Amino acid sequence: MRHFNSTSVELYEPQQKGIMEKLSILSDAAKYDVSCTSSGVERRGNGRDMGSCKAAGICHSFSSDGRCISLLKILMSNECVYDCKYCANRRSNDIERATFTPDEICELTMNFYKRNYIEGLFLSSGIVNNPSYTMELIYTTLYKLRNEYRFRGYIHVKGIPGADAALIQQTGYLADRMSVNLELPTAEGLARLAPNKHRKTILAPMRQIQNGIAQGKNELMLYKNAPAFVPAGQSTQMIIGATPESDYQIMSVAEGLYDKFGMKRVFYSAYVGINEDKELPAPQTASPLLREHRLYQADWLLRFYNFRAEELLSEKKPNFNILLDPKCDWALRHLEQFPVEVNRADYNTLLRVPGIGVKSAQRICKARRSGVLCFEDLKKLGVVLKRALYFITCGGRMMYRTKLDEDYITRNLLSQHEKLPFDKDGITYKQLSLLDYANGQASFESFTTA
Repeated sequence: MRHFNSTSVELYEPQQKGIMEKLSILSDAAKYDVSCTSSGVERRGNGRDMGSCKAAGICHSFSSDGRCISLLKILMSNECVYDCKYCANRRSNDIERATFTPDEICELTMNFYKRNYIEGLFLSSGIVNNPSYTMELIYTTLYKLRNEYRFRGYIHVKGIPGADAALIQQTGYLADRMSVNLELPTAEGLARLAPNKHRKTILAPMRQIQNGIAQGKNELMLYKNAPAFVPAGQSTQMIIGATPESDYQIMSVAEGLYDKFGMKRVFYSAYVGINEDKELPAPQTASPLLREHRLYQADWLLRFYNFRAEELLSEKKPNFNILLDPKCDWALRHLEQFPVEVNRADYNTLLRVPGIGVKSAQRICKARRSGVLCFEDLKKLGVVLKRALYFITCGGRMMYRTKLDEDYITRNLLSQHEKLPFDKDGITYKQLSLLDYANGQASFESFTTA
């Protein structure tokens, strides 16, 4: 395997800016990338190095629009040689540009970590010079963090499509999670809005990371001290609403990524209209956040509830119901499978009942070994009875006398006013600012002199 000299890369930087000015520019430039979340890694501190990936060390804290706020989330650079029509950092946009050096990112990460502002690093980048050059900048940063700054906390980085495969491989041994953005759901949409990018070029590093993870697991089984390769798995992101794909097409693509690439997560980013182009929706037009929310709900059903995309949607019904969550919508279209007797139904059948989640289904299966369950028992086990009562029986009886009728149940479910992760007027795409977090109480010098 080719090894790279972590100090050999020469930084391309057409301007001289202070580190604080760069931080302001490049943290704001990263806000549209949603594919970061808590680590899922259990690496403990060892008493010598800085940081830990123990579950309690990576904060499971999210902003109101679902974006993780526990990481220092920045771009290496917002310079880009590509001209993707939907991207704020595209080459043709007249915006202020900045590029971090690897040492600047290391110093920011360490100093913010020491003050408990962050638990880890999320690092992406525009394409500076070319993909391999950019990937080497990222690799150099991680190499320095791990080996010179002795940082053992959580790190999530982007794999750059088109970069040298050896660079991606070496970076994978330093990162906890890697992600390669699919960008748009279909190759046709990509060709129209991102002419410099190609589907095969994007899928190649995805496959490489998948194979590296599998190989790394096998090596760990044979050699206890073998280096871990991307131990928290890989993820990807799709922009929703910039191109006209249906929800059915999007979920089919996501299902394929889970099945064929072993993806840990697929993230969905509602399109925000920031550029003017005839191929794009009108400027200031945003894809409804409710659509993004429904896609995440359906994604959860694919990953944990054993649903398939073709069960939730079809060519005849290509989009999700905006009034009902996907699971309730499915149940109402399959009333012939209900009501379910909770004292006899198997685990997979229980998972399909609205109001019964993974944990409550597991608790039901365990609790009924000790006796017959009643509705009061189900409430204590975490079942949301205001939804489930239309679809279940206990001891052969329903909770109330009710009609197993689609219109009747729909009206009652809609009257409950589903709680959404954003207000009725929507939200802006704003992530937590570390500068706001400091609340003006400390100068930048105090961040960097600990």
